[in-house]
Amino acid sequence: MKPWPLASRFSPLISPTVKSSVFRRFDTLMEWQECKVRKKVEVPVSVAYGLYSERESIPRWMTFISSVKVLKDKSDLSRWTLKYSAFGQNLEYSWLAKNLQASIASTLFVIPLPNQKIHWISLEGLPNRGTVRFFPQGPSSCEVELTFAYEVPLLLVPFATALQPLMQGMIKDSLELFAEIAKTTKTT
Repeated sequence: MKPWPLASRFSPLISPTVKSSVFRRFDTLMEWQECKVRKKVEVPVSVAYGLYSERESIPRWMTFISSVKVLKDKSDLSRWTLKYSAFGQNLEYSWLAKNLQASIASTLFVIPLPNQKIHWISLEGLPNRGTVRFFPQGPSSCEVELTFAYEVPLLLVPFATALQPLMQGMIKDSLELFAEIAKTTKTT
């Protein structure tokens, strides 16, 4: 099943249940592109999770992210800025992201799941969503899996598809740098 655009999750006017052809056409104008990379990191899962949880530190290993600022009044919200030079162009995008609580919902309460998953969705700006999952590999290492998806206009899908190896490479490089930084963090 094709994911609905971000707008459909926040607006009852643009939802899968609306029968209007005007709103259905909106969905066909956008498509999600996804990148997924997994990397072994030679630190305990708690160290990797703790480091990735510090959102304002993410530009240290995601060099195409120029800044992440957590909102002072709402710590689950953060403003992200991406800067990248490609094909002779300086690209800059920003978005407001909401961290979602990784948890198991029971009938009576919600149980947080630390050291397992961090995930987010953009609320405004560049439409994107993602998940960082942490898989223990014994007491002193783990695997980190980053899944990042972004929405592109349907007309640009062939271009975005052609850029998929570039995006995969950027995410792979980021996780490799994260692994190095995490190792250094563990020993300091």
